[in-house]
Amino acid sequence: MLEVFLTEEQKRFKQEVQDFVKSVPRQLILDMDADKIKFPYEFVRDAGRRNLLGIRFPKKYGGRDLKWVDEILYIGEINKLGVPFACLCSVTSIVGEALNLFGAEAQKEKYLKPLIAGTQWAGEALTEPRGGSDFFGATTVARKKGNIYYLTGQKRFTVGAEGADFFLVYAVTNPGAGRDSLSAFIVERDMGVEVKHVYGLMGSRGTGTGRLVFRDVPVPEENLLGKENDGAKIFYRMMVPERLLSGGVGGSRAILEVAARYANKRKAFGMTIRNFEGVNFKIADCVTKLDAVSAFAYAVAKTVDDGVGTPGYQRRLVSELKKLATQTYWEVTNDAMQILGGIGYTNTYPVERALREARLAMIWTGTNEVMNLIIQHEYYKEILAKGIEGRDVEADVALTEEQLAEERIYESEPIPAAT
Repeated sequence: MLEVFLTEEQKRFKQEVQDFVKSVPRQLILDMDADKIKFPYEFVRDAGRRNLLGIRFPKKYGGRDLKWVDEILYIGEINKLGVPFACLCSVTSIVGEALNLFGAEAQKEKYLKPLIAGTQWAGEALTEPRGGSDFFGATTVARKKGNIYYLTGQKRFTVGAEGADFFLVYAVTNPGAGRDSLSAFIVERDMGVEVKHVYGLMGSRGTGTGRLVFRDVPVPEENLLGKENDGAKIFYRMMVPERLLSGGVGGSRAILEVAARYANKRKAFGMTIRNFEGVNFKIADCVTKLDAVSAFAYAVAKTVDDGVGTPGYQRRLVSELKKLATQTYWEVTNDAMQILGGIGYTNTYPVERALREARLAMIWTGTNEVMNLIIQHEYYKEILAKGIEGRDVEADVALTEEQLAEERIYESEPIPAAT
C-alpha cells in the first residue's frame, strides 16, 4: 500500500531493510520461540553494523536523520521476522527518543551512540507489579542523598531485563505530586540492578523480558534524564514511538499472503478453496483492513513528522493507530489460521507462532482499552474547544425553535421533596 507514496530513496532504503531481514537465520527465529535463546545479541549487533538502528536520530550519534514515515516502512519489514524482532528494534527508537530529546550531550555520547551502533542495549522499565496501566501510580522511589539518587522498587515486563546494558527507569522523586512526581533515570545494570525473573511468555519470546529489582541502587545525579520531576514529559514523548510503530503491518501482511497462497493450492470438493466465499471474502476483508491501516499509519507518521496539530491531536491519532493496527493484526492472523484450518494450528506454517505473538500487541504499550480512553478524551477536548465548524448539521430538523426547546431536554428536573 505504501509503495505509491515512496520516493526512490525510500525504495532503496526498503530494499536495504529487506536484505537485512532475509539475512536473519531461520534457526534464530525458531530458537527464540523455543526459549533456547534469552537475548539475540548477534541480531542487535548486526542491525547496528548495518546502520539499521535508531534511523531517525542525528548522524552525529550514528543515526540516519530519517523521518517517521521511513521508520514505519522500516518496522513493517522487520515485523516479517516476528513481533520479538520488531520489539527489539523499537526499543532503540523509544529509549533513543528520550535520550535524543531530553538527554545532556554527555549522556548522548555515552548511551545513545552505542545504542544506535548496537554495541550496547537498553531496556525500558515502565510497568510495576501493582501498577499495570496505572503508570503514574508508580511506587519505585528515588531518594537523593548528596549527588546520588538511591532507587528502591520493582519493574516488570522489561524487554531486555536479560541482555540490556542499561535501563531507562521512572521513579518517584516528588511523592504526592501526581503527574509531577516522577523522574527518569539512566540506570546501568552494573550499578546493582537485579534480574529476579525472566518470564515464560505465550509468544514474543527471546527478548529477555523479565522483572527488575532495585534495592537502594546508587545512581549518580548526572544520570538523571532531563529535569527532576519532569518524568511525565519524557513519558508522553516516548509514547509516540511506543504506539506509532504498531502501524508497521508488514508482519500481518506476510501472514495473510501465506494464507492466500495456501488457498490458491489447497483443494476441497474438487476445486481450490479460494473459490469458496467463506475463504475469499476473508481474504478481501483482511487485505482491505491492512491497506486501511497502512494508509492511516503513513498519514499519522506524516502528521508527527510535520508537527501538524496540537500534542493532544497527535496523541489521539497515535492512539487510534495503535488500537486499529494491533486489532487488525489479531483479526488477520485469526482469519489466516481459519483459512488454513487444522494445519494452521500446527507448526507446519508460521501462523500459529504469529497468532501467539499478535495477542500481546493489544496489551503492551498501553492496552487498547487505554487507547480508547485517550482517543475519546482528546476528541472531546477538540470538538468542545473549537465549536461547530461549517454547517450546523444539528439545526437541520423540521421542528420550530419553540418545539426544540420543549423536546431537547438534557437533564431531568429535580423530584419535588415529599410534603
